[in-house]
Amino acid sequence: MRNIPELFGSMVFNDEVMQERLPQETYQALRRTMQNGKHLDPNVASVVANVMKDWAIEKGATHYTHWFQPMTGITAEKHDSFITPAEGGRVIMEFSGKELIKGEPDASSFPNGGLRSTFEARGYTAWDPTSYAFIKDETLCIPTAFCSFGGEALDEKTPLLRSMEVVSKQALRVVRLFGNEDVTMVRTTVGPEQEYFLIDKAMYDRRKDLINTGRTLFGARPSKGQELDDHYFGAIKSRVSAYMRDLDEELWKLGVLSKTEHNEAAPAQHEMAPIFTTTNIAADHNQLAMELMKKVAARHGMVCLLHEKPFAGVNGSGKHNNWSLSTDTGVNLLEPGETPHQNAQFLLFLCAVIRAVDEYQDLLRISVAGAGNDHRLGAAEAPPAVVSIFLGDELTAILEAIEQGTAYDANEKVIMKVGVHTLPRFPKDTTDRNRTSPFAFTGNKFEFRMLGSSKSVSGPNVVLNTAVASVLDDFATQLEGAEDFQAALDTLIRRTIKEHKRIIFNGNGYDDAWLQEAAHRGLLNLPTTPDCLPYLVHEKNVALYEKYRVYNATELRSRYEVNLETYAKVLHIEAHTMVSMTQKDIVPAVVRYGRELAETIVAKKAAIATLDCAAEEELLTRVHTLTGTLCQNLQTLRDRLAAADALTGDGQMVANFYRDEIIPAMEALRQAADGLEVLVAKDRWPFPSYGDILFSVR
Repeated sequence: MRNIPELFGSMVFNDEVMQERLPQETYQALRRTMQNGKHLDPNVASVVANVMKDWAIEKGATHYTHWFQPMTGITAEKHDSFITPAEGGRVIMEFSGKELIKGEPDASSFPNGGLRSTFEARGYTAWDPTSYAFIKDETLCIPTAFCSFGGEALDEKTPLLRSMEVVSKQALRVVRLFGNEDVTMVRTTVGPEQEYFLIDKAMYDRRKDLINTGRTLFGARPSKGQELDDHYFGAIKSRVSAYMRDLDEELWKLGVLSKTEHNEAAPAQHEMAPIFTTTNIAADHNQLAMELMKKVAARHGMVCLLHEKPFAGVNGSGKHNNWSLSTDTGVNLLEPGETPHQNAQFLLFLCAVIRAVDEYQDLLRISVAGAGNDHRLGAAEAPPAVVSIFLGDELTAILEAIEQGTAYDANEKVIMKVGVHTLPRFPKDTTDRNRTSPFAFTGNKFEFRMLGSSKSVSGPNVVLNTAVASVLDDFATQLEGAEDFQAALDTLIRRTIKEHKRIIFNGNGYDDAWLQEAAHRGLLNLPTTPDCLPYLVHEKNVALYEKYRVYNATELRSRYEVNLETYAKVLHIEAHTMVSMTQKDIVPAVVRYGRELAETIVAKKAAIATLDCAAEEELLTRVHTLTGTLCQNLQTLRDRLAAADALTGDGQMVANFYRDEIIPAMEALRQAADGLEVLVAKDRWPFPSYGDILFSVR
C-alpha cells in the first residue's frame, strides 16, 4: 500500500519543495509574486529555474515544456530538452530564468478568430507562478499563459487570471466596509465534478463514429438501459475500481485533490470529484484530470469518453462547477455566519451573485455552449438552456421577508431589517439539491450545473468572476459614500432582491411549464449554440469585459468567431462520418441481409410450394422500405453538405445552416439506420450495438 501523504504532490514543485530548496530571499521574492502579482526579478527567476531543473532531473525529467491552454479546449506542449552543447562533444543540463519565464511556440495553427494571420507564426507563453510546475511523462511542465505578439489572449488561462484579480479587488472593497481590515485578498474557489464513460477498447475500435467524433452517430436503444437505476451509486466493478485506483494515484502525484468517485446514472458512466481549490489551479487540475482519465483508461484496455452525449437516449455527462468566494483569512463569503453582522455581509454577497446571474445570463449560457452540450441541455437529464438560480424555499422566504419588511419565523418573529441585531441566524444549509437547476445554491457555494463534460472550466469562471466583480464594484461605490451605512445596506439589498428576483426559481426545471414561466419573466431561452453566441459581442457584454480589462473587443470578437467555426467543424466531421459509415458499412450490410432473406424465401418455396412465408416476406418488405428511406436520406445529407461547402457567408450564417439544415438531415438518416438495426440480424450488423458497448466492461 502506497503512503498517500508521501505520494501526494511528489511530482509537483510546490511550496514545500520551494521552501526546502530555494534560498530564503529567493523564496520570499517568489511568494510575493505569487500572492501579490509583483514583478519577478530576472535574477530571482534564474535561481528558481536552476533549482527547478535540478529537482526535475532528480525526478527523472529530461525535457521541459511551457504547458498552455489554447482555444481548443485541451492543452498544448512543445518539449525542449535540458541539454546544452559543451566542449569535447559533451553536453550539460541547463535551464535559464529566461526559458522559465517566457517561451515562443508557433501560434498560427491554433484557433484564433482572426487575431493571428497564418504568416504571423509567433506566439508567446508566459509563466504563471501561481500554479505549480509539475512533472508528467518525464517532462517538467510549466503552466503558462499564451498570448500574441500584440498581447492579445490566445488562451483560456489569461482571461481567467485577469478575472480573478478583478473580483478580488472589488470583493476587498466590500469586505472592508464590514471592518475586515486584515483581509488582503479574496480568492474564487472551484471544485469541478467530472462525469465520464468507460467502454471496452475493442468495442471502441469498431466504431468509426466514436473514433472520429467521440459520440455514437448511430445506435438503437438497448433492451436495458438505466431504467432500473441500478447503476447509480451501485457497486463498482472490479475492472473499473482498478482504473479508479490507478487514476487516483496518478492525480495525487500531481497534487490533484481527487476525493470522490462513484457510478453515475447511465450504464458505463462514472464521476470523479475533487476538493475545492483556487480557481486557476482547479482549471489546470481539471485539464490534467481529463488527460489522465484517457491515458489511464488505455492501460486498462478501456477508452474514456468525455463527450457530453456519447449515446442517444442515455444520460449524458456534465461537469458541475462548484464556485465560491473566500478571503485569505479563511472566511467563505457565501456561507451564513454566526452573527447578524456576518449575515448582513453574506446577504450582500448573495445578492451580488443573484444580480450578476440575472444581468449576465446570456454570458453564462455562452460559456457552456457547444455542439456536444446542445444535445444535453434541456434533455430531461441536465438543466434547461434557460439560466435560473435555485436558493431553496427557506432562503427564498427570508429574501422575500427582507424585501417586503415583514416578519419571518425563525424561532421568533422579527422584522427583517438588514444590518441590525434583530436579524436572525440563517440556517446553514436546509436546501435540497435541485438537479434540474442550472445554478443552485448548496449551502456555501453555487453549483453551476450547465457545463458539459469536455468543457474547460476556465470560460464559465471568467464569466462568474467578472460579472460578480461588476456588481460588487457598484455595491461598494454606493456604500462607500453613504452617510448611514446600515440604512444604505438595507436599501441596497431590498432593491436588489426586488429587481432581480425573477432569476430565482426553485421548481422543476424539466417541466415545460417552466419555459413558459421563464418567458413571462423575461428570461432568455437560447437552446442552441448559434442562438446564444451573438450575445458575446453585444454592446453590454463588450463594455463589461473592457471596463475590467478581462477581454478587449478584439479578443471577444475572436472568441465569437472561434466558437462559430468550431461548432460548424464539429458538425461537418460528424455528418461526413455518417455518410461514410452509411455508404461503406450500413448499406452493404442491409443489402446483403435483404438478399439473404429473399434467397431464403425462394429456397423455402422451392422446397415446399405451399409453404407460407408471410413473416419472412413482411420482414423483407420492411428492410427493403427502410433501406430505400436510408439511401434517400443519405443523398439528402450529401446534398446539404455540398451546399454547406459552397457557403461563402460569415461564420454565423454557416453555423445557422448547420443547425437548420445539416442536423435535421443527420437525424433523419440516423432514424432510418436505427430502424434497420432493430430488424437486421445481430451478426450481420456492421458494428457493436449500444447493449454491446454499454455493458462491455465487466
